[in-house]
Amino acid sequence: MGDLVDVVNSGIRTRTLGRSPSLWPLLARGAVLSPFKRPRAGVTAVRIRLVLPGVRVDLARLAAYERACGFGVGADELPPTYPHVLGFPAAMRLMSARTFPLPLLGLVHTSVGITQRKALTATGEYELAVCVDDLIPHRRGTEAVVVTEVRAAGELVWESRSTYLARHAVAGRPAGQAAAAEPEPLPVLAGWQLAEDVGRRYAAASGDRNPIHLHPLTARMFGFPRTVAHGMWTVARCLAERGTPQAARIRAEFKAPVLLPGRVSYGARSSRFELRGAGDGGRLHLTGEVLPLT
Repeated sequence: MGDLVDVVNSGIRTRTLGRSPSLWPLLARGAVLSPFKRPRAGVTAVRIRLVLPGVRVDLARLAAYERACGFGVGADELPPTYPHVLGFPAAMRLMSARTFPLPLLGLVHTSVGITQRKALTATGEYELAVCVDDLIPHRRGTEAVVVTEVRAAGELVWESRSTYLARHAVAGRPAGQAAAAEPEPLPVLAGWQLAEDVGRRYAAASGDRNPIHLHPLTARMFGFPRTVAHGMWTVARCLAERGTPQAARIRAEFKAPVLLPGRVSYGARSSRFELRGAGDGGRLHLTGEVLPLT
């Protein structure tokens, strides 16, 4: 079954999907269209909201995801990052479309903010909605803001805002976009030796098969010396180590890629957490914060 309904309201077109899109054709379409798109300041996005009703979790894929990210397997509670996996194909459909003004190839996931209002059960049924909420100036180019919402029985139970950066020349640094000083390292609580296949195992569990995460040869085609870990894997691995309340606000910023194989250090204090390199002078890869939602 394909798309079902198009409804236009307040300038936003809502399109109901009959099934979750297949990622491989979207990646291929995005790659083909990317050379014809020139990222620049002042571009706007077509306001389309994709809705996917009746979503149920594939428990086998969930278990593979939990193993890949270090969560416990078998609990009837979704990891707080798993709805991102459920909504990612719809997000890719929007960002690979001809009407999306930024090239898919080269987009960098720079941050994610998650609000989880209650625990989501692995056996529940959900409605997902995804849209490109805005295109905003960044000191290195333009960021797309992608919003994902999850509803259960009509109630908003989970939402996220992810930013994806397309680099291009900017005339001047936008107000409020000055580079922040790097924070002092947090106390190290764990160290992880990451195998070269971490990216492939996460890709198999999540469906996100970006070539930079799969093999050193394909990573080098995009300028990386080795395979790169998924940013959302690094967030999930930190949250699996830390634990999160059932109702929480989570914020993470991706600072530098994690090359595979490699060794990293997990640090945390109070609500804050981070991931740093253990063998390259403590390079900061990820910063984040978890706050209880009251």
